Amino acid sequence: MDQTIITLYTRAHCHLCETAKETILELKRNWDFILEEIDIDQSDDLTERYGLMIPVVLVDGNEVGFGYIDQFEVCKRLRQKNQAF
Repeated sequence: MDQTIITLYTRAHCHLCETAKETILELKRNWDFILEEIDIDQSDDLTERYGLMIPVVLVDGNEVGFGYIDQFEVCKRLRQKNQAF
């Protein structure tokens, strides 16, 4: 089974982004995944795509949520992925 990758699109000085990261890191207690944090300000394309939506969370490339990140929704996606194997 491939290791799950959670991608967090964020930017500096974003309180919602910091909260989303804390929420995701709490899931590390029960789930094995890689957290990939990407600052959208490093890319014009990402800034254009996600500028008003951040934070944005993807699980294995599939968007799970943006703005307020629901820990239960991320957990549900992780569970679905594990059941697929």
